[in-house]
Amino acid sequence: MTEPAVATPFSLDIEHAGEKALVRCHGKLVFGLTDRLYSRVHPLIATSRHIVLDLSDLSMMDSMGLGAVVRLYVSAKSAGCCLELINIGQNIRRLLGVTHLLSVLTDMCEQGVSLRF
Repeated sequence: MTEPAVATPFSLDIEHAGEKALVRCHGKLVFGLTDRLYSRVHPLIATSRHIVLDLSDLSMMDSMGLGAVVRLYVSAKSAGCCLELINIGQNIRRLLGVTHLLSVLTDMCEQGVSLRF
C-alpha cells in the first residue's frame, strides 16, 4: 500500500531593492497556509511602491490562495502600490481562467497590476 503524498508546505523569500520588493513563492498556496503569504506581504505595501510575486516555484493554488492574492491586490491598490504577478505556471493560469479572474486580473494591469507568463 502506498503512503499518501505529503503536501509541500508554502514558504516565501523576500528581497528588497529600494521601493521594490520581490516575493518568491514556493510550494502550495492552499487552505491553512494562505496567512503566511498575506501576513508577510501585506506589511510590504506600506514601504514598497512595487511588489512582485514570483510564482515560478508555486506548484498549486486553491481558492483560498487565490483569495489571499486578491486581498493583497485590493490592499495594494488602495495604498497606491503596484502588485505584479510573474511566472504564472500552467496550473495557476488554468485556475485563474476557470474562475474568470484571468480576464479580471488582465484588466487590472491597466490599473497597476501586471501579469507575466
